[in-house]
Amino acid sequence: MEHISGFFNKMEHEYRRQLIHAAFGFLIFLFPFSGTRVLLLISFLIILLLTLLPEDTSINRYLFKKPLPGSREMLTDSINEGIRSAKNLAISVFLLLLISVLLEPTPYSLPLYVIAGAIAISTFGTSAANFMRYRKMLQTLREESQVIDGHAYYLLPSSIMLLCVGIITAYLAGSWLMHWQDINASYNLIFFIAVIGSVTGALFESIPSDIDNNISVPLGAGMSMWLFSSFGYSVPPSEMFFALIFSLILGYMAYRSKIADISALLSAAFIGVLIIVFSELFWFILLLTFFILGGIFTKYKYKYKESIGLAQSKGGMRSYENVFSNSTAALVLAICYGIYPQHGELIIFAYLGTVATATGDTLASEIGTTSNARPIMITTLKPTRTGIDGGVTLLGELAAILGSLAIGLLAVISGKVDDVFLVLTITTAGGFLGTNVDSLLGATLQKRGMLSNSGVNFVATFAGAILSGLLYLLLA
Repeated sequence: MEHISGFFNKMEHEYRRQLIHAAFGFLIFLFPFSGTRVLLLISFLIILLLTLLPEDTSINRYLFKKPLPGSREMLTDSINEGIRSAKNLAISVFLLLLISVLLEPTPYSLPLYVIAGAIAISTFGTSAANFMRYRKMLQTLREESQVIDGHAYYLLPSSIMLLCVGIITAYLAGSWLMHWQDINASYNLIFFIAVIGSVTGALFESIPSDIDNNISVPLGAGMSMWLFSSFGYSVPPSEMFFALIFSLILGYMAYRSKIADISALLSAAFIGVLIIVFSELFWFILLLTFFILGGIFTKYKYKYKESIGLAQSKGGMRSYENVFSNSTAALVLAICYGIYPQHGELIIFAYLGTVATATGDTLASEIGTTSNARPIMITTLKPTRTGIDGGVTLLGELAAILGSLAIGLLAVISGKVDDVFLVLTITTAGGFLGTNVDSLLGATLQKRGMLSNSGVNFVATFAGAILSGLLYLLLA
């Protein structure tokens, strides 16, 4: 029971630290009554004060001893960590306010309601998430339960807590500013960016990184909220809420099926929300089809692929890198569809091409590596070893065609397009060509270390979209 007692003492220190951290969020109440420059000065003074505070270093750390549970040294460690966290948070707020001030003479602006929302997410949201995480950890210790994936067991509930508290407090922060100031925004927009910022903040908080969350979360949330507020595009809160819940449920199902980890779940939720609100639900279902097919065929002959060193890591579970590298082009096109509806048909075909490329490439890789035939290098057409970047097989090429065709068939079944032949031709050809662009990039830029595998997927999916768009212009 000693380890439980020690952890309980640590929790008490952590609770105090999180309360102080959350208290920083009440700075938002000053926003309507202070100019941006005054707030910038206040944040600078806070940074200066926290920098000048002496860090209490005990003799234990000089002797490289671990502080005893409940000791003064442990409390000192907690205080020092709290000061560093507060300083990093103040630096993030200072940077956001500085950008806002520098943009004042220009036609562009970083609205205060965006900064207020980012502060709310990174204070109230992250503090609530940390409370939840420590409660889960204490519960595990008390029950002496064996959790297979302890990181996931603690992180998933805390990420959801950050998401929920972040949305509520960011919306209230924006509404507080709207109540006292004449802001060129609507409550729909405030809720829209509150959801975007909170999902972004939860995503950054879930990704293991050497960067302090008090820097990555506020800056990440602030930048994403700023980007989407600049579009002036919003939907009713009911539609936004539906998009969020739908995306989270599907992402959770993928997580439970071990297709995606927590970062992938939140990434998919982020992309899903935006695709649904800027285009239609079908567009997200189409992209989800790629992830489902990818997850299924990643498990195909997994033990064999593992034995030859070509299996996906973590049992084939996808991370945020896989999601963004294969979905960014689709996200960009969905946003363009909402902003430029006059070019809707062209954008739809480009979207089908990028999803077909992602699907075709994944199936070509997962199925092609199981081929008994020796692959050939796409640049030289000479035989090469299995698993070499740029190596292709007949089985892999057929898998790419079938994967691309599946996306085209789904579009036809949905009734979203009229010309069946045109859709199947362009989607299949665009996906097949995009898949081979991926192989070509793998044989050249990836082989030379100029692109990673995620970078190759990123470029190839954009290439698939462009090629499909060009085919539409030529054939339509």
